[in-house]
Amino acid sequence: MTEPNASEQTRLRIADVAERLFRTMGYQKTAVADIARELGMSPANIYRYFPSKSAINETIADRLLDGLASAGEAIAARPGSAEARLFALAEHFRASEIELFFTERRMHDMVSVAMTEHWGVIERFIGRYRAMVAAVVAEGMQRGEFAAGDPALAADAFKHAMLAWHHPVMVQECLRMGIAAEQMAASMETTLRLLVAGLKHGVD
Repeated sequence: MTEPNASEQTRLRIADVAERLFRTMGYQKTAVADIARELGMSPANIYRYFPSKSAINETIADRLLDGLASAGEAIAARPGSAEARLFALAEHFRASEIELFFTERRMHDMVSVAMTEHWGVIERFIGRYRAMVAAVVAEGMQRGEFAAGDPALAADAFKHAMLAWHHPVMVQECLRMGIAAEQMAASMETTLRLLVAGLKHGVD
């Protein structure tokens, strides 16, 4: 692995400081001038590496979502039944959203806005989410664990079925309504069981 050059190192330093400020101040309250001040730079110098504040926002959101997706991909690649891995994937993303809400509220708010405003990083994350689910379903179909079908369509169904427990805005709304995390986990499991039963039976 090659070492980053001077320009890449500076870009990483800017992103590191921006992420720290986002976690303490919130991404909306953090100005480019705040990032520049922390680094002993001028705002104009920051713009040499990032064309806009929005570009910085996307970079930090991408870092966070990459961590969630990478952990999910590791779950999808585990040995074991496809059914168990689908349950593990669903729980990973549900638990991650709950943890983010309670421990990193400012970052949770950023991801909520990113999804509402359809930032580019969200499309990439959703693409990885679909791909990891489709890979697990395809393997289940190949082994005879699930009925034959289209893994991509199954992945879309999984995404839609899990929306209430994986989308940050919907998770926040459930918590605001007083629905406990344990209740959310139980209702998600019920939905998953129905979904897996459909995968085993197949769709005519």
